Amino acid sequence: MLRTPALGRSLWKSSDFSVSVKRMWGTPRSHPLRPERRCSQGPRVQRNQTDSGHPLWKGPVSVPGGTRQSPINIRCRDSVYDPRLKPLMVSYAAESCLYVWNTGFFFQVEFDDSTEGSGISGGPLENHYRLKQFHFHWGAVDTWGSEHTVDGRTYPAELHLVHWNAAKYRSYKEAVLGESGLAVIGVFLQLGAHREPLQKLVEVLPAVKHKGAQVAMGPFQPSCLLPACRDYWTYPGSLTTPPLTESVTWIILKEPVQVARNQSFLSVQKRLCLLVGVLFCRLFLKAGVRPETHRLSQATRAGTHC
Repeated sequence: MLRTPALGRSLWKSSDFSVSVKRMWGTPRSHPLRPERRCSQGPRVQRNQTDSGHPLWKGPVSVPGGTRQSPINIRCRDSVYDPRLKPLMVSYAAESCLYVWNTGFFFQVEFDDSTEGSGISGGPLENHYRLKQFHFHWGAVDTWGSEHTVDGRTYPAELHLVHWNAAKYRSYKEAVLGESGLAVIGVFLQLGAHREPLQKLVEVLPAVKHKGAQVAMGPFQPSCLLPACRDYWTYPGSLTTPPLTESVTWIILKEPVQVARNQSFLSVQKRLCLLVGVLFCRLFLKAGVRPETHRLSQATRAGTHC
């Protein structure tokens, strides 16, 4: 198992999230990464976060202080159209959807990534990237929940579809630590019309109300969560949760998708809490958002292919 240098050992002992993080990334070992596979980490800094942030950011935490940390505020006037960027090619197989589970911080839908069945290519990517999982981030109110912002504007929620570079790395865990290892599609959600394909996901959430709970999803087509227009911004960045490695090519779709208010995850969370009480609220998904990093967006490139 590869060591995860971006996450301090003291962080791994935290009972609040150690089970879910170790499940995703494994237990850190003492042997170092091979130099050719190490992505940019940058110097470490101590950051103090308030209770209003993600549970992972409470108190002093040792995190990378590199130049590629995410999320960022995308400034439209500073984004540069790049004619070399290709159309984003999305090919997902509904049958590759495996299960949904409660990580303790958000629910995550896992996919079979043992073959090339579901993945993306084109856009800013040089290789085919396999879909590993998707999850959502949302906030304490329906007006604030996205991690990325556009000209300072926030959205109620943000979808992340996480892919890994199977042409370059042997496994997802190895790709997490490698240069150009991951590609994440970010999709903004805004309140509006009912989105029927999302309803299956909303209805399964009561089955994963406890941390660590897991339930089979059956066939689910994740492309139904994407907007019709695939115009995007792209920039090199990092994971927004530990291990925070700077191995991510971000592809942020410009067009948000609409969901009904009763489909918003904040609304779902509130309804479930009312049904089972305060104790359940504490055990339910503690979704949150990493504070925006102090990084400018001049390096953001734009691809237009609608």
